[in-house]
Amino acid sequence: MSVRLLRTAERLHTPATGTGAGGGGGDAPARVPAAPRRAVVMTMGALHEGHATLIRTARERVGPGGEVVVTVFVNPLQFGAGEDLDRYPRTLDADVELAGRAGADIVLAPSADEVYPGGAPRVRVSAGPMGERLEGASRPGHFDGMLTVVAKLLHLTRPDVALYGQKDAQQLALIRRMSRDLNFGVDIVGVPTVREADGLAMSSRNRYLSPAERRTALALSQALFAGRDRHAAQEALRARAELAPATHARAEALGALGESRAAADAHAVAQVAPGAPAAVRAAAGIVLDAATRLRPPLTLDYLALVDPSDFTEVPDTYTGDAVLAVAARVGTTRLIDNLPLTFGTPASFGGPDTQGAAS
Repeated sequence: MSVRLLRTAERLHTPATGTGAGGGGGDAPARVPAAPRRAVVMTMGALHEGHATLIRTARERVGPGGEVVVTVFVNPLQFGAGEDLDRYPRTLDADVELAGRAGADIVLAPSADEVYPGGAPRVRVSAGPMGERLEGASRPGHFDGMLTVVAKLLHLTRPDVALYGQKDAQQLALIRRMSRDLNFGVDIVGVPTVREADGLAMSSRNRYLSPAERRTALALSQALFAGRDRHAAQEALRARAELAPATHARAEALGALGESRAAADAHAVAQVAPGAPAAVRAAAGIVLDAATRLRPPLTLDYLALVDPSDFTEVPDTYTGDAVLAVAARVGTTRLIDNLPLTFGTPASFGGPDTQGAAS
């Protein structure tokens, strides 16, 4: 697919024109054809298959007559002191080629002068309390910088829909909150994390990893999968316990289902918190703890099981949607990953209107 590379957003905004609809000298207003829907996918470049999935999903959302814009901008506001702003990979030619193959119409690669005319902005978007947790605690000011550039790019591109990856779950939650709180009028769509064949979440920073570091980095996804498997087992046990009679026959019923240990204390099993968040954290923690003894070792930043509405830790009595999130360093590379889980109720996290810039 042919794709245009723009260095300025000005050419995105040619005025709509229309022709008069009627004859006969009536007073009916001119009918302006409906403009095609526009989708935007925001990136910092160094595109990979995860970004291509976002672009393909954007194309599906707006249809063949719509317009898909991919932005490429390495945002200095979201990098802290000592982070990888200077060495973040910049591969614009390859990015344009990949975006075109995936279905983009335009790649907008603005300069810092266009995004921040006059230098760093004096007025910025504040992420609030949610932006101070997890990633925000590890990278102070990161989410303020991220939301500021997302707001700027939404204004510059004026999309109907914007798509972001679920791998950056906290970023995604903050963009949804900003769009809702500040009335942006843009549909925010989340797209599931794309993984390598070995389970590692796709990220532009994966290219920093040596072969040995990559092997260690697999502990992030393996920990999440261990937590997910423990969650599934706990949910199955809870469902079985709920099916058992609430009488003396409970132990016999559970025993017949093969839950011999549960039958020893059937009432406790029936009352256990759905999915047992503590057990999920523990299962993931075992994998991460083992990875700290690898060579090279993994250095854990955080492991958290949080409510996706505010990114606070969930209690063991929790029911509903949750995010199991992890961040760690391997060598000089910092990686994040997460999985959505649901405790005791039908899943809603990750729906078509619930899901920042891909990294």
